[in-house]
Amino acid sequence: MGNIKKGSKFAAMALAFGVLASTAFQGSNYLYNKANGGTVTATDKAELNIASAVSSSSTDAAGTDTDSSASVSAIAEAAMPSLVAITNKSVQEMQSMFGQTQAYESESSGSGIIIGKTDTELLMVTNNHVVSGAQDLSVGFVDESVAEASVKGTDADHDIAVIAVKLSDLSEDTLSAIKVIEIGSSSNLEVGEQVVAIGNALGYGQSVTTGIVSALNREVTIDNTANTLIQTDAAINPGNSGGALLNMSGQLVGINSAKYSDTSVEGMGYAIPVDDVVDIIENLMNRQVRTEKAAEGERGFLGISGQDVTSEVSQAYDMPKGVYITSVETGSAAEQVGLQKGDIITKFDGTSVSALADLKEQLAYYKTGEQVEITYSTRENGQYAEKTATVTLGQNQK
Repeated sequence: MGNIKKGSKFAAMALAFGVLASTAFQGSNYLYNKANGGTVTATDKAELNIASAVSSSSTDAAGTDTDSSASVSAIAEAAMPSLVAITNKSVQEMQSMFGQTQAYESESSGSGIIIGKTDTELLMVTNNHVVSGAQDLSVGFVDESVAEASVKGTDADHDIAVIAVKLSDLSEDTLSAIKVIEIGSSSNLEVGEQVVAIGNALGYGQSVTTGIVSALNREVTIDNTANTLIQTDAAINPGNSGGALLNMSGQLVGINSAKYSDTSVEGMGYAIPVDDVVDIIENLMNRQVRTEKAAEGERGFLGISGQDVTSEVSQAYDMPKGVYITSVETGSAAEQVGLQKGDIITKFDGTSVSALADLKEQLAYYKTGEQVEITYSTRENGQYAEKTATVTLGQNQK
């Protein structure tokens, strides 16, 4: 599937190299923000129970029985309050042919779906690649209002992310105009069944396309990561990434992710089956994250130097995406748990790490002495094996 392109405008071009040292970790605090005092209550979890919605309503979006023919316009009208447009402003770094690194700002568009609400936050699911590298993330709603968003958590392996907007940042008019999507079952889909795709195509705003389920359980490899996806001929264009694939009951059955692009190919789009990621989404929704960076002298220290394993490097050398460790400091937290040169860090505290800048940004929220679980891949018998380690962050002595 050589020419798979993600449905968002930006190209991930980060080639940053560096050392996790005492330099100030820069970037916005959009990542890993703690939800107003922290713990998700039992009441909040009940509101966020995605799985309980799978067997819900047997009526379609227009209020008729599912055996009746539902109009696409009625489905679109009912679903629009649950769709959002996402704008990602990020800073990318490029290395020139002379070895100099330059940073530049870029902006990309994507889509998202409102999938839950707590007492303090509105929660949306999208693709990981839509929010990757974001330093300024904003969300546009059906009433054309816009609010700042933060990332709750990501899973790069499944290209899933959950973002949040504080309810206090939304007006009463906006809150009355939006709603949580109803989740259906992708396992019940059949080849030939009609579906509707909605997303922020080309960044122009929400657009609606329709088609059929062309195939199920298609194994598609994107950025050296294989997933089993729904194939549809409903048009999925740049900006549609993270948007909704709906059945004819108006229920969410897939998250639009990619299209096959070639001059000789037309009508091959892909969506992540919602049944495959319900548990992942729920875990990310309920994740406790942080609001304030640690003071400069109190920040935890891992003790590695590293460089990015980009999508291109991952594909060329069959390596996991993440941070490749180029050296480990003697006596550091990393050395104490057995991390070594050549290992690739892929997750930090349960959230995917796609670049060294991501790892630095996450570390900025943790203090010396805190324990954090790190997921990494190490070379064994010619192949990479995934392992986890609980690291007690050290103090930078430099």
